[in-house]
Amino acid sequence: LPAGGVSLRLCSTRVTLEGINKPVIDRIIRVDHAGEYGANRIYAGQMAVLGRSSVGPIIQQMWNQEKDHLKKFNELMVAYRVRPTVLLPFWNVAGFVLGAGSALLGKKGAMACTVAIEESISDHYNSQIRALVEEDPEKYKELLQIIKQFRDDEREHHDIGLEHDAEATPAYSVLKTAIQLGCKAAIFLSERI
Repeated sequence: LPAGGVSLRLCSTRVTLEGINKPVIDRIIRVDHAGEYGANRIYAGQMAVLGRSSVGPIIQQMWNQEKDHLKKFNELMVAYRVRPTVLLPFWNVAGFVLGAGSALLGKKGAMACTVAIEESISDHYNSQIRALVEEDPEKYKELLQIIKQFRDDEREHHDIGLEHDAEATPAYSVLKTAIQLGCKAAIFLSERI
């Protein structure tokens, strides 16, 4: 079990789809899958550049958690019969380029990227948690538990980035703002197409 205790076992394909708000669940699972896919590609890009550096093991540890997140959303897509975003090929390339590009700025640049992305994603997860609680917290109990755990993991990655001098990156606020604007656009598009 991961640190938070959420089981990452194979989700039952017998999820009862009766009574759920299918459009809302489709959007949540589609965009979260896309986000975790993109995060995996970002960490792959960072590891390609910094994997043998002193920060390599830290990046690898965060990447391993993202791999678990993606695996779980792959399972949820099957269980809830949700199609992936058609933008996955684009996120494949864009994520890797963002990860490698930020890592080319050095350890601090990679950590600045991590802080920007993980802050955006944890805020996004919080919005989803609020929406599901407003819908029906009992009906969406399993999904809420998963999203809360993953939000906490993303928050931990954010804090790791800060602990490793993300804010000391030249033009940190400009870089962070640019990455977060891209993240918001990716969320908007991935929810819809």
